[in-house]
This record gives sequence, structure tokens and C-alpha cells, in this order.
Amino acid sequence: MAGVRQCAWALLDWERWAAAWQAGCWRRTTTWLCTTGVDIVCSSVTNDAAVEQVMFEPDGVLAAAPAGTIVVDMSTVSPRTSRRLHEAARSKGVAVLDAPVSGSTVQAEQGQLVIFVGGEEDVYQKCQPMLAVLGSKTFYLGPSGAGATMKLCVNTLLGLGVQALAEAIALGLKAGLPRERFLQVLSETAVVSPSQKAKLENARKEEYPAAFALRLMFKDFGLIVETGMALSVPMPATAAAVQVAAAEHARQLAAHTDEDFSVVVRAMERLAGVT
Repeated sequence: MAGVRQCAWALLDWERWAAAWQAGCWRRTTTWLCTTGVDIVCSSVTNDAAVEQVMFEPDGVLAAAPAGTIVVDMSTVSPRTSRRLHEAARSKGVAVLDAPVSGSTVQAEQGQLVIFVGGEEDVYQKCQPMLAVLGSKTFYLGPSGAGATMKLCVNTLLGLGVQALAEAIALGLKAGLPRERFLQVLSETAVVSPSQKAKLENARKEEYPAAFALRLMFKDFGLIVETGMALSVPMPATAAAVQVAAAEHARQLAAHTDEDFSVVVRAMERLAGVT
């Protein structure tokens, strides 16, 4: 990215670190070193606890960032966490955008992510040139927490869509439809969404390599349900999907595996006595 100094902290996978180095990314041993001397700090971490560590620790981003710095947090976390970060940063003269993304590894590599942004609109306008490099579409949703909320709504549809697909597949296979032909016909129907179609190949091969790990979908389901309860929004279909994800998550923990969230297809097949 022209004019941007890229650096990374806590890259423990040395194979990935080597690739990042070849792409011009400098390694930093602390968040402090990643923060000093830059105008915009981007972060993308796994969960709310990781945001707390990276941002709020004594050697974290907020401790190092001088007034005028912009922090763009692209993590999928609770809107409450995004708002807390915004308020804490504002007291130091640091601006924060919550800017989670829709898309997986392939979209990230191709700069085709969809980015949902919350925060002050003038700060968003300043960051648009950078965000345009990372994503094909960027949407400003409103004040702090709005981007995080939008991401949870999108992932509600994502998780429920694959759960619905899993139930349909279990029904068809238990009824005796031939697997290969059944899945092929499903892929040709208008009711199967692009995100569902992308997972049909996993179901066909009965292999679930992690593009978006189930442990992350399970974490997001927790954020979705928590946000729904805080707003008194009934989400009965989501509640059912959470239980299937929880059972599969427990199985993966016991087996020390890390599979794609579409593995709920296999979970439903097993519950139906198909496999």
C-alpha cells in the first residue's frame, strides 16, 4: 500500500510472518512500537478479550498513541466494546472507528472485503482512501458501535443460512436422495444463497477445512445473542442454531480440531442418523 508503513505485532506463525516480511511488513515486538510514529493504527483480533489486551493494557495502543492518531478496529466484537474503546480513546484525543469486515481469506487477499464502519463521520472520510484499498465496498453506518452492530446482523444471516442448509441436507439424505445429485440440484436453485453455495463443496466432499472457523462463528453467535437480549429482541431461530454450534464446538475442543463453521452440516447428518 503506497505511503503506508506496514508492521505487525504478535505474529507467532513464522511461515505467515515470512510471507508478510516478503510483502514489506515489518515485525514489531510490542503494540507500542506498532503505534508510535503512525497516523492510523489498524487492528484485527479474535475477540473482545484480545481487544482489551491490545488497546487497554499499560503497553497497549491507547497508552502509546499520541493525540490525533486514528485507530481503526476491524475486529468482530460487541458493540459495547467498540463504544467503550471510542470513549476511552476520545479522552486522549484519539479517534476510533469500528470497521469489521464481511469476507474471508480470499476476499482479503483480493481487496474485496465489505467494510462496515461506525464512529465519527469526518474521521471515516479521512480513512476512506485506506479503507478503499482493503475493501471493494465501504459503508458508513453511524456513531460508534454501528459498524459492530451491522457485522453481527450480517453474521446472524450467515450462521442461520448454513444451519438451514444443514437441516435441508440432513432431511434430503435421510429421505434417500442420492448425495451427489441432491447437492448438485440444491446448488442450481434460486433459494440457495451465494454464501450457502460456497459451502456445498464442503458437504459434497465431506471435508470442512476452516475458511471461517466454527469457533469464531460460535463466538459471534454469543455476541449476537447477548446483543439481542440487551435489546429485548426475540431470536428463536438463532437460539436453536447456537445449540448445534455449541455441541460441535465441544466436539472439536475434545478432538483438538479446528474446522469450518459449515461443519454443522455433518453435525446435523449425525443427529439425523445419516452418517
